[in-house]
Amino acid sequence: MKPVAVVLDPLCLGHSNGPGHPESPERLAAIQRLLDDFPLRGRLVFPPARDAAFEELALVHTAEYIRRIEATRGRELTVLDPDTSASAGSHAAALRAAGGVLAAVEAALDGDCAGAFAAVRPPGHHAEAGRAMGFCLFNNAAVAARWALERRGLHRVLLVDWDVHHGNGSMHSFYESPEVLYFSVHQFPHYPGTGRVEELGRGKGQGYTVNVPLPGGQGDVEYLAVFRELLRPLATAYGPELILVSAGFDIHRDDPLADMMVTEAGFAGLTQVLAELAGECCPGRLAFALEGGYDLPALSSGVSAVLCTLLGEAPPPVPQREPDRATREVLARLRIQLAPYWPILR
Repeated sequence: MKPVAVVLDPLCLGHSNGPGHPESPERLAAIQRLLDDFPLRGRLVFPPARDAAFEELALVHTAEYIRRIEATRGRELTVLDPDTSASAGSHAAALRAAGGVLAAVEAALDGDCAGAFAAVRPPGHHAEAGRAMGFCLFNNAAVAARWALERRGLHRVLLVDWDVHHGNGSMHSFYESPEVLYFSVHQFPHYPGTGRVEELGRGKGQGYTVNVPLPGGQGDVEYLAVFRELLRPLATAYGPELILVSAGFDIHRDDPLADMMVTEAGFAGLTQVLAELAGECCPGRLAFALEGGYDLPALSSGVSAVLCTLLGEAPPPVPQREPDRATREVLARLRIQLAPYWPILR
């Protein structure tokens, strides 16, 4: 059994949005404590993180925006967005976070691990080409996906986003491209207001954006139904060369910023579906990037569930019942919307 790569770096602790903010350095400290006592630690490897280079960030972000974030360096507080600020150490943390996800993808592509997890912050999936928002500075996952395409010669990347908030920045980064199949399941209506079923992509990218908006209250059964009934056939037809996951643990039932009901068993089950897909399509090429998750025990237990599953531990069982009506209705609408692009759904 191959090891699992975990990328984390203390530099990511240096970012702060200000006192009392839910996206705090304590999130990474909680994950570090988990790893210190992790019972399967001997089967983990820890490749070093690195900084993302200007040219790598520029694969997604404008030069003006990259320089704007650089200009916050050493300043006590710079308000970038109503929810998002930078502190003196935020620029360094953001470079290391984006580079940490690149390091995780490198480990996954090199084939020496059963998957990789980048425990980094600030998170990234809300960051637009020229704008910070939603606690995010650089779009770590989007940069990594574009880097894999342009620097490693890949042609198809599956970007799965299970954060409770829709990844507007990630979606917009690839909205006109078939090179990335962006698949998001999220609470709606909820911040940031994007992620409708009808948002399917544009031009050559039409049909390569898949949004699964759920109203709240959905748990393990519903999320697994979405992954098994919709994501699995789409991914199989697409044939990704890399699966990249924006892993937000704010879908946990204890998270204070949302209304989902996923448990540790659900995180393990979702990871198992993704690991099976990676095994069929692109063995070992599976990488996770930390996004949200604001209840510290839930965050730690969710990360543990992902790592244990990647290491081959069987996921705990989930209840055997039909998904709720709202989930069934969304899946039915999506099959109709996507059938013209994906005959497998007809």
